[in-house]
Amino acid sequence: MSKILIRGAKVLGGETRDVLIDGETIAEVGTDLEAGDATVVEAAGQILLPGLVDLHTHLREPGREDSETVLTGTRAAAVGGFTAVHAMANTFPVADTAGVVEQVYRLGKESGYCDVQPIGAVTVGLEGKKLAELGAMHDSAAGVKVFSDDGKCVDDAVIMRRALEYVKAFDGVVAQHAQEPRLTEGAQMNEGIVSAELGLGGWPAVAEESIIARDVLLAAHVGSRVHICHLSTAGSVEIVRWAKSKGWNVTAEVTPHHLLLTDDLVRTYNPVYKVNPPLRTEADVLALREALADGTIDCVATDHAPHPHEDKDCEWAAAAMGMVGLETALSVVQQTMVDTGLLDWAAVADRMSFRPAQIGRLDGHGRPVSAGEPANLTLVDPAYRGLVDPAGFASRSRNTPYQGRELPGRVTHTFLRGRATVVDGKLA
Repeated sequence: MSKILIRGAKVLGGETRDVLIDGETIAEVGTDLEAGDATVVEAAGQILLPGLVDLHTHLREPGREDSETVLTGTRAAAVGGFTAVHAMANTFPVADTAGVVEQVYRLGKESGYCDVQPIGAVTVGLEGKKLAELGAMHDSAAGVKVFSDDGKCVDDAVIMRRALEYVKAFDGVVAQHAQEPRLTEGAQMNEGIVSAELGLGGWPAVAEESIIARDVLLAAHVGSRVHICHLSTAGSVEIVRWAKSKGWNVTAEVTPHHLLLTDDLVRTYNPVYKVNPPLRTEADVLALREALADGTIDCVATDHAPHPHEDKDCEWAAAAMGMVGLETALSVVQQTMVDTGLLDWAAVADRMSFRPAQIGRLDGHGRPVSAGEPANLTLVDPAYRGLVDPAGFASRSRNTPYQGRELPGRVTHTFLRGRATVVDGKLA
């Protein structure tokens, strides 16, 4: 592999440095480095971050290749600045055996755009009745460490306890989709003033909060790790904050769309805003931003949920839930957290690279930008402003809530172990 010299970038938004990549590794970080035979990337004014890591990506393959494939999803990830993603288990067939997770892992290796770490299902078929082959998936070539029935809640307390006990043997983590099913039957959006005005079935905050409260108690009881997926309410924030104050091993994520969008957008009846968990109130949004800033919420995860046109371009009640998010995540975080002064770029690296890699126990990612480390890197132009045009997405699906919206920042280059996967904002 050839050498690459990134010249004049602000490392983690701080001091300006040159970074020399030699093969798969960062060879040197300094000032006025000699280019020699290296390819030079002029990066004045740009921010150099460790490659982003997503804990929550739906790649749909196997089974829903009309929505996304591992190849198209990892291309989208690279464009968004990600060098690793965790692929959720709600595929067809469900990723509840060693064979399926190894298939996803192999497809990720073949794609070459970013690393793919499969997440295994907690229960067989996501049915919530019987534990899946957690040990076999961990011992497989995929080395699964995170387990989730995302899309469905592990609502049976006994099953959840058993899962938490099982993963302790290999320092695994159970990632919970917190949704009490009895409280959300027929729910279409956040329960509140807007749902009452529109006459749509309400999804109460307590449906999320009650499961989180139960699960942090279970995790503390058995001494295991629990991760809360896509936190969306102010009440959920307070429960996680309380659990952490006890010293319990609890982590949580928030999506970019829950940091920016509110349930007022549902007044348009545009199904692009239909998502699980639903968009909440402005008060919830502000609480989530504060919690991400103070570390109560550990990381940002996209919950990238691609759907084909026919599944979203229909009446609200019939539309699928979910939004694509890999290609816009960093821009939304810049708008909501950096440009508002809540986080600096070093903290963005912490919430979008260091911590998600640590939670997922992902080797080779979430590492400092320093000599000897793997050259998984993301170069961002924070001064860029542009309108979101899904026609240019690398993802196979177009169900973005940001179409036509101006967002700041642009990933100009992504490097996966020293190889450029994105150059000047386009796939290499």
